[in-house]
This record gives sequence, C-alpha cells and structure tokens, in this order.
Amino acid sequence: MTLLRSSPELEQPVEHVDQLVDFLRGGEKPAAEFRVGTEHEKISLYEDSLSPVPYEGERGIGALLEVLRLEHGFDPLLDGETLVGLEREGATITLEPGGQLELSGAPLYTLHETCREFQSHVALLKQVSAPFGIVWLGLGIHPLTKFDELPHMPRERHDRMREHLSRTGELGTVMMHATGTVQANFDFSSEADLASKMRTALAASPVVTALYANSSVSSGEPNGFESYRAWIWRHTDPARCGLLPFAFEEGWGEGTAYRRYTEWALDVPLMFVLRDGVHHPVGDASFRDFMAGRVAEFQATLADWNLHLTTLFPEVRLKRILETRGADAVPPALVCALPALWKGLFYDAESLAAAGERLASWTFRSVDTLHADVARRGLAAAAPDAPVLEIARELVDLAAAGLDRANARNRMGETEALFLEPLYEILDRGTSPGRYLLERWEGAFRQRVDRLVEYAKY
Repeated sequence: MTLLRSSPELEQPVEHVDQLVDFLRGGEKPAAEFRVGTEHEKISLYEDSLSPVPYEGERGIGALLEVLRLEHGFDPLLDGETLVGLEREGATITLEPGGQLELSGAPLYTLHETCREFQSHVALLKQVSAPFGIVWLGLGIHPLTKFDELPHMPRERHDRMREHLSRTGELGTVMMHATGTVQANFDFSSEADLASKMRTALAASPVVTALYANSSVSSGEPNGFESYRAWIWRHTDPARCGLLPFAFEEGWGEGTAYRRYTEWALDVPLMFVLRDGVHHPVGDASFRDFMAGRVAEFQATLADWNLHLTTLFPEVRLKRILETRGADAVPPALVCALPALWKGLFYDAESLAAAGERLASWTFRSVDTLHADVARRGLAAAAPDAPVLEIARELVDLAAAGLDRANARNRMGETEALFLEPLYEILDRGTSPGRYLLERWEGAFRQRVDRLVEYAKY
C-alpha cells in the first residue's frame, strides 16, 4: 500500500513520542471495515536474449510505463521528471530498483475481488509487454543475471537506499535489485488485536516462508537455498530487518504494542529526509536524533515518521496497517493464496486464537533459528516442536476454517477457502516451490535456462 497523502495531520511537527504512538493507533478500524491489500513484484527480462531490462531505450521499462500511462488511463508517478510509477483506482504500479514492477493493490473487502484485480493486472501487463519482448517471472530472485550486472532504475530514493544499505549488510544491494516478493496487508481494531496478530504473524512467518520458498536458482545455477531471498534479507541491515524480539517478550500486548514498536523504530537510522521532492542523506542519525534536533536544517514531522516507517523492513511491519512480508514471489495461483492464508488466520477470532495458542511457546531465538533453516531447507526444516510441514498444514487448515466461517462466496457459491487449494497441493507434495524448481532444473529442464524461463513466466 502506498504512503499516506500529504495532509495537515502529516505536516505537524513531532515533539513528543506520544505523537508517534498515537499515529500508529490511528490505524484502528472497526472489524466491519477490515480489508485486504496485496502487493506483488515481478522480475523482468527480454525473452529473446534472456537479458535484464533497462529503464532506457525503445524497449525499456520507461517506454513500457509510458504506454500504460497513455493508453490505459493511469496517472503518472514521477521522480523529478522521470516516470517511475502509475496509479489508477486506488492501486499503484511502482518501479523497483532492479527493474522489477510491483502492483500495490487497492484495499478490498473480499479475496474474490483481490484475485480479480491481480489477474486483470497480469493480463494487461502481458498484453503491453509483448511488443517489447519483455516477460515477467514469478520467482523470488532473478534466475540468470549476475547480481552486479543488473540494471539500476533512475529513482533518487533508490540511490539513497543503495548508499545506506551498502554500509549495513553484505547483501543489501542484492536484495534491492535481484529479489521479488508477494505481501499481504491487514487492518486491526485495537492495540490488543494488533498485538495478537503481530505476535502470531512473526512466529508463523518462517512457516509461510517455507511454503513460499521460490528462489533456489540464481546467476544461472542452484544457489544452495530454497529461499535465497530470505537469506538475503537476513544479511541486509540488522537494525531494520528481522523478527522483532520485543514482540516475543512478556508484557507484549494491550497498552504496550504501539509504544514498543515506536521505541524500536525511533532508534533505527534514517535512510533520508524528504523535502521538496529531494531525498537528503542524514548520515547515521536515528529518528530519535532527528526529533531531538540533531539533524541540521530539518524539523521532524509526522510526514517524516510516516516515510521512515516505510524504510523499515521487519518480517512483519507495522504502519497504519499490518504487513506480512516473508514470502517469495511465486506463480499466479499462489499469489492469491497468500492473502487468503493470512486473512483466514487474522480476520476470524477462532482461528486467530487457535494459531496464537499453537505458536505461543515459540521463543524469538527458536523462530529466528527456524527462519535461517527454512531459507536453506524449506518445508524439510524442523520447527521448535514439530516438522515445518506439519505446522504448515495446521495453519492452512485453520485459515480454511476461518475463511469458511467468513462465508464470502463467489457466484459459484464457493467461499474464499478455494484460494488455499494451491497450498494444499504444496503440502501434499511435501516440497516448496523452490525445491520443486530444483528437481525440474536437474531433471526435465536439463539445466536449460530457456526452459526455466518458460516455466516461471506469467
């Protein structure tokens, strides 16, 4: 989901931590107004040469965005005078650092709407991309090009991010240019509701990473992981990434969750400060330093806080929505399954309570260890008290029950649980998409990259 638009509220100077806490609290909604937003990235390459797609040129991504703008009713999103995104009917298409495109879908009430939105987006993108010879891959990492040979898109925000992440972790710039993900975003009704969803999501996140592991081939060969994307995030920036240990501690819940997240975010270094469309680097200053007046020339506002929250990358992120971030980009059917899985767990009180109770004994240390293990082994990893495959089935079953109780039916009379069917196929097979790809790479594909691309393209 996109940044909040400029408003008098966002222009307020920040003088007290309570303002930041209250900003998060302002995301609360009645359960009757809960919606779901889905974000998904796609990796681009030219089908004839299998080379990455630059921004520039007659067949570049910039030209493709211009066709979408001129011929399909999108409003432009600009970086200076450069077209870097599009907006229409509450959804945005944005340009990611290495030429990936992300659809940030509109917040919608049912998964039937969400999946129609996604299918319409993919159909349009394929139609417009065909004359350019561009194809889009549902993979968690660029499978062919070496990371240092991937193009850089012309966005100032990305320049500032590259400068920052090149100092904080060995794989931060690989994350920016080579990876792709699918995410789902959710609402909360109270601090207690937020705390329950966030604690459950953080514990369950490595299990979902295992189900969605799909980045096992990169630079044209197996890389030793089932989700190399997950491993890359572990080596991007420890100050702003990971599993948030404070959410596993005693006392997390009503009366503490907003403040604990705020206090953590306050001490994460700023990537930049945005003024008049220019992203200004601020060294290693934290937002707490910024509030205290230790960043020359600028006074902190709620707009700065809102922007800062978008530059934090934990596995589960809090803004005025809750974002689940642990999944690799995948084939189309699995894209629709991700918001279905989380919605079934989050928006049904019985399933949320059961999932929380099932994972309550998992500590931060055990979940962090599991996250590293599933990056390498996917569904073959061992959770703290059972095989990951077994836990994954329990969670998918809980989600299916929650979606059936929600009783949002399509014209065929089917509930939203139908979108979980691709996950049951994975569970019955017992291997992640990344493991399945490796088996085909060594078998039916005969290590031919053209067959890999044919398999992975939308």
